[in-house]
Amino acid sequence: MLKAKDVMTTDTISVKEDTPILEAVQLMVKHDISGMPVVEDDMTLVGVLSEKDVIILFYNNAEDAKKTVGDFMTQPPIYFDAEDNLKDVCDFLVKNIFRRVPITSKNKQVGIISVRDVLECVLERNRRGSEGGDTAE
Repeated sequence: MLKAKDVMTTDTISVKEDTPILEAVQLMVKHDISGMPVVEDDMTLVGVLSEKDVIILFYNNAEDAKKTVGDFMTQPPIYFDAEDNLKDVCDFLVKNIFRRVPITSKNKQVGIISVRDVLECVLERNRRGSEGGDTAE
């Protein structure tokens, strides 16, 4: 059975609570991501920042642009452990509005699984199956 660690992206973009919000938005746009984990210096996961969390900047006053990630992030964060069954992660993504979920190990953020990661896994398993490889895991 596949686990979260088998599909997660480990090269993630993350920010800290005290990161200026416009800097975080710039990172999301630059890297074409719709959200990212918010971590402490030791990679402890403290929140998640998504595009939906910051879209309020469009119609709020200029003072909001001076705020930090901590003012906008969703907390407490919802996350899965690297050893969790990938099926459980998929069930969560299907039943909720989230497009990504952080992955932790020993309470430290180690990766993220997005809907795109799961779709790439489906394609890879299908490709291996069409080449005669084993798709049952």
